Amino acid sequence: MIERRRSRTIAVGGVLLGGDAPIAVQSMTNTDTRDPSATLAQIGRLAEAGCEIVRVAIPHADALDGFERICAESALPVVADIHFDHRLAIEASRRGAAKLRINPGNIGDMARVDAVIDAAGQAGIPIRIGVNAGSLAAEYAEADLPLATKLAQSAQSFCTHFEARGFTAIVVSAKASSVGATIDAYRLLANAIDYPLHIGVTEAGTAFSGTIKSAVGLGTLLADGIGDTLRVSLTAPPEEEVGVAWEILAALDLRRRGPELVSCPTCGRCEVDLVPIATEVEARLRTLASPVKVAVMGCVVNGPGEAREADVGVAAGKGVGLVFRHGEPVRKVAEDQIVDALFEEIERLGE
Repeated sequence: MIERRRSRTIAVGGVLLGGDAPIAVQSMTNTDTRDPSATLAQIGRLAEAGCEIVRVAIPHADALDGFERICAESALPVVADIHFDHRLAIEASRRGAAKLRINPGNIGDMARVDAVIDAAGQAGIPIRIGVNAGSLAAEYAEADLPLATKLAQSAQSFCTHFEARGFTAIVVSAKASSVGATIDAYRLLANAIDYPLHIGVTEAGTAFSGTIKSAVGLGTLLADGIGDTLRVSLTAPPEEEVGVAWEILAALDLRRRGPELVSCPTCGRCEVDLVPIATEVEARLRTLASPVKVAVMGCVVNGPGEAREADVGVAAGKGVGLVFRHGEPVRKVAEDQIVDALFEEIERLGE
């Protein structure tokens, strides 16, 4: 069992981060914030996919009116994502943001950062200090140090500054596109501060490569007990990020949402066309909310054992499948009936 790092608890709207709270799944909209209807529709889809906190960009002042409506009507707590212009962060705090995300290093002089801190304090909302490898403050970007050390030291220095102003409603992130640097930076931070950590590998890549990098990086950190909330960053629809995040959590038995599918990679012993069977089962499982475990196995080597361990499973033979429910064989069906038989047994689980 994974023992999580102990941290302070911070509230983002109705979602708690840190402490004993579940690890929260986040994503970010990619719609134009000036179009609140489109953004709210996407937030609805994200919520349906399992997103619990959503970040929305405010690139310019003309997005503030849309942002205000989004905050008022969103099904999820909304985080204002601000770069460069501190006045946008101040205004977002007044217009309903549940949290601010800033990189103090690109806000400008610390007087502007202080104005943001004060505005968040008045609004009673937290700030994520989001340090990224691509936008480090000059003093760290130019330092002769490993990237992970630069990220961690930069984040720590901002935490110290925030604390000096009496502000401790802080969440911290330190992201890089390098998986190794990201892991090392978060390990350094986990030992140095007790604020909740938002983990992620930034600019991870497309749905394929980004999923792999995120699974390796975030999975390593989560297995170490590090991470109170996560975002998987993909060059893909944000709903896909949410699904990957939940799969990472489920793989480590940290949280589960919906069914789990176990299926074998197939080999020369497989005597059914298993790939389309497993693919159809996976697609149909997406319509279920219950945390049922389903095994689709192609031969007699590991098939019966895995099928018995699942809530419902099938171990295939020559053109047939032996279907199991709660570890017991219940019937043998033809290959073209396997998928329907599995879902019939899933329906019987509640009987």
